[in-house]
Amino acid sequence: MAGGLLLVMWRGLLPGLLSLCLGFLVTRALARWLVPVWPGAPKKPSTAPPARGAQVLAAAIVMLLPLGLLIFGVTHSRGYIVEAPQQYRELLDYMARTVLELRDKLPHDVAAYLPDGADGIQRTIAAYLAAKAGALAMAGRAWLGGLLYAYVGLLIGALAAVRTISNGGGPLALALTKRLRTFGEAFQQIVAAQIWIAAFNTALTALFLLFLLPLWGERLPYTPALITLTFVAGLVPIVGNLLCNTVITIVALSVSPQAAAACLGFLVLIHKAEYVINARVVGQRTHMAVWELLTVMFVAEAVFGPAGLVAAPLFYAYLKKELAAGALV
Repeated sequence: MAGGLLLVMWRGLLPGLLSLCLGFLVTRALARWLVPVWPGAPKKPSTAPPARGAQVLAAAIVMLLPLGLLIFGVTHSRGYIVEAPQQYRELLDYMARTVLELRDKLPHDVAAYLPDGADGIQRTIAAYLAAKAGALAMAGRAWLGGLLYAYVGLLIGALAAVRTISNGGGPLALALTKRLRTFGEAFQQIVAAQIWIAAFNTALTALFLLFLLPLWGERLPYTPALITLTFVAGLVPIVGNLLCNTVITIVALSVSPQAAAACLGFLVLIHKAEYVINARVVGQRTHMAVWELLTVMFVAEAVFGPAGLVAAPLFYAYLKKELAAGALV
C-alpha cells in the first residue's frame, strides 16, 4: 500500500485515485438507493448487498453522467473548460497589477501609513504572481491529462463497486482487501466530508459574489473563475481557504477598498463557520489535531508540490488507522 500510494504521487495519478474512490462510494450508495424502486427486487435487510440489476444501473449512471455533463459543457462552455489555465493565468496577471497599484487603490490617509519599503514588497509579490502565471500558461496539457485520469479512475471505481466478490482467497488478497477497506474508510471520512465542506463554502461565496455584492453596486471581474477556485481550493483543508480568501480580497481591492473590506469580512465569517463544521465532521471522526494536519500538509507540499496538500489529509488518516489497528498509537 505504501509503495502504491508513493507511485500515485510520483506519477501524478492522484486525480485518478480520488475519482476511483469517489466512483466506488457513489456507485454503492446509488445502488442502495435504487433497490426500493427496482422492479421485482426482493425485500432484503439493509446490510445485504443490493440487487445485481440495481448495481449495474448505478454503475452505468456513474460512468455515463460525467460524459453527459462534459458534452453539455463543451457545447455551452467550451472556452471555460478548455481554456481554464489561460483564464487563471490572466487572473494572476490581474492580481499582480492590482498589487503594484496598491497605493493608488487605497485612500490617501491609509496609503500614507504604508512603510517606505512597501514598494519593494509589492514588486516582489507582483513578480511572484507573474512567474506563477507564466508557469500556468504551460499547464493546459496537464489540465486535460488530469481530467482524463479522473474519468478513468471513475470508471474503475464504478466497475469495482459491482464486481462479483469471491469467497476465500490467499493471504495476499485478504491483506490487500483489508487495507483497501481501511483506505476507503479514510477516504469516506476525509475527502467526502471535505467535498461537502467545499461545496458549502462555494455556495455561500457564489451567493455573495453573484447576488449580495451586486446589490451594493459592486461586481468583481473573473467571478466564474473565483467561484471555481473556491471549490477546488476548498478541497484542501485550512490552507485552501486562506488561498482563495486572499485571491478574492486582492481582486476586490482592484474594484474599491469598500468591496475588498466587504469580501474580507464575509469570507472571514464563512471561514469561521467552516472551522466549526470541519471540527465536527472531520476532527471528531479522525482524531486529527490541527497542528498534525498542518505539519503533514506542509511536509507533503514540500515533497510532492500542490498535489501533496490534497493527498496529505487522506494519506495521514489512513496511516493513523493502520497504526491504530496495530495498537501502535
